[in-house]
Amino acid sequence: MVGPSKAQAHVKRSRGPLSPKPILDRKLLTKALSEKGIELKPGRLDAFYQLLHRQHYPPIGEFIRMYQEGEKLRLSGRANQIEKGARASAGEDIFTASSTKVRVAPLKNNVSARGTKKNLHLLPRQFLDFLADSNCGFVALTSKVVDSRLSKDGSTTKLAVELQDGHFVESVIMRHRSPNGSRATLCVSSQVGCAMGCTFCATGTMGIRGNLTSGEILEQIVHANHILADEANEAILAAPTEGDNCDESDGSKENISERDVAVRTKKGKKKKKKEENFDMVRNVVFMGMGEPLNNYDNVIEACKGLIDSRRWNLSHGRVTVSTVGVTPKILKLTQDLPQVSLALSLHAPNQEARARIVPAAKAYPITALIDALDGHMMAFTKRKDGDDTDVGGYSEKERKLASKKNRAMIEYVMIEGESSTFKCAHQLGKLCENRHLIVNLIPYNQTDVEDKIRCPPTDHILEFQRIIMSYGNYCYVRKTMGADIAGACGQLIVEKEKKTNAASAGDIEDGPFTAGTRKDSKPAPLVKDKVKRKARSAVSAPKSMAESPLNKSDAAVSVNFDGEVGGDADAWIRPLAIATGMAASCFLLSTTLLLKKRRQ
Repeated sequence: MVGPSKAQAHVKRSRGPLSPKPILDRKLLTKALSEKGIELKPGRLDAFYQLLHRQHYPPIGEFIRMYQEGEKLRLSGRANQIEKGARASAGEDIFTASSTKVRVAPLKNNVSARGTKKNLHLLPRQFLDFLADSNCGFVALTSKVVDSRLSKDGSTTKLAVELQDGHFVESVIMRHRSPNGSRATLCVSSQVGCAMGCTFCATGTMGIRGNLTSGEILEQIVHANHILADEANEAILAAPTEGDNCDESDGSKENISERDVAVRTKKGKKKKKKEENFDMVRNVVFMGMGEPLNNYDNVIEACKGLIDSRRWNLSHGRVTVSTVGVTPKILKLTQDLPQVSLALSLHAPNQEARARIVPAAKAYPITALIDALDGHMMAFTKRKDGDDTDVGGYSEKERKLASKKNRAMIEYVMIEGESSTFKCAHQLGKLCENRHLIVNLIPYNQTDVEDKIRCPPTDHILEFQRIIMSYGNYCYVRKTMGADIAGACGQLIVEKEKKTNAASAGDIEDGPFTAGTRKDSKPAPLVKDKVKRKARSAVSAPKSMAESPLNKSDAAVSVNFDGEVGGDADAWIRPLAIATGMAASCFLLSTTLLLKKRRQ
């Protein structure tokens, strides 16, 4: 199994108790309420999360303020009138009207936008006091997006999310455009690092550092929805429609009222309904950093939040859990959440080849994995006793119907070498034959792992696909997205750590991305004064030293006339350290010989 490199030895290996705690972690909140002796009637906690979702997860203090303002209006008999007017113009509720930031409501859905019943709408005073107490330990969002990268074609945005304890995880927004409609898919992380050690994966080189709570997983969806909502706002405001009630004579967007934004939103959505619909995340895949089934409880809890009709209300098929293959946990997932889609990262069609690519595969035979995947797809189909004519005792008609209701997929990364030979294509086709599983071929996205792995040519991948389909299987070649922004799992975080470690001797200060890539900040200074002084002294070094074999083996450090240093600091420090060590050894040896001579 591939473990963390020596260069990453300074990184924390585990995560302690969270403080503050994410309000989106329902289990943590329920436990804290129980410890305080606060009991909520059935449905009250659901109503709280529904209201929090409708308000786009503001700070808890702002949520309470808006809630209390809404209650005053409701009790005064004006709530129905205001709420009807708001829904008629924008679909906005009475709480959003007092929000400081205008945001098109992307977090609503047909269920969460409905008015709550009176007995569920009222939250107990004791519960509100608990939330308002600064010592309660819960906040709306514990993480933050520290930077993002947008691909050149605008289809992919990669986010670096900083957790409250200083760890980083990645999320990727993928905008899919097709004649049948558009959708935004979010790839989320479930762990910091990964213990599975896949040889082609940048995250696999990090080792495992800790699990994300269900709240931290869900916060990634909140961050993505905020970004998509802001983009939708900008698009709407940039394209005014006829009949606007706003005065834009001074060209200032701040003069546009919330009602004007609402009118534009309503008209804009009607106009762009058939073109693009990227105002919110509509698909979530657990294909980011970490092995989801190794963080089983938190992933299951996050999935329940995503399919909750009061919040994101995603259909079960739009939530996909991807696993390298932990057979017992797959079977448990089929029992607990058979509705969600399951994807198995196979990457090789036989046990021996797979064990070389995925070290963890040694513990889980490939035949048992395929059977578990097949069992997940057929979870809602009752097995026919005594019918052995088909695979698993199911007819072809039953399998076709099951594959439409409950998706089960095989992810297969196309890597140049043994696993992408046509012989393997025949083995994979035979392995999936008559099962109606979906095979997704993923062209390898170049990472910076030690093995310089390459992707096969396009013609080779297409022939590989043709062979698999010849066995009656569904097979698709996944479109490559985000290659120009280090879109593969873990690339940006590993890149950040390598740069930090390489510059640690010079105390380089940088963010999770390469210096100069931030949209909202200037490039950080590369080195401190101590390294600069060493560079200045090196300018007058003798020519013989500059051309020595010791220096030829390392990258040179460029020094300009202002004394600024460019390039890798280690490339200069290493030869100096070696030379200093050799000089010290010579000094000790000469001193020893001199003392010995004097004694004689």
